[in-house]
Amino acid sequence: MERVRSSTRNVGIPAQKVRLVMDLVRGLAAVDALNMLKFVPNAAAKPVAKTIRTAIANAEEVVGLSRDDLIVGEIYADEGPTLRRGRAGARGRYKPILKRSSHITVVLEEREAE
Repeated sequence: MERVRSSTRNVGIPAQKVRLVMDLVRGLAAVDALNMLKFVPNAAAKPVAKTIRTAIANAEEVVGLSRDDLIVGEIYADEGPTLRRGRAGARGRYKPILKRSSHITVVLEEREAE
């Protein structure tokens, strides 16, 4: 069974929000996952769909698999670097603003022959 991996790094969306979208498509066929992500209103749907499309392209070009035989086997989001910003708060205090990012990884697997 072939496994094809693709990752997108430094996506400007927190990993916690990306995981909400990933839970919708985990275990689906790759083509069905892309169709579902078209209608998900979350901002994280676009980078997740892009990563799945990249993994499909890798599977077709490098390994020679058909896109109809691919399943989203593993999909996960790790925390990326955090930009630390801040603003002035009341009574001379500093209020930190953490702009979090994430790394998206998709592993597509070949569907088992029945």
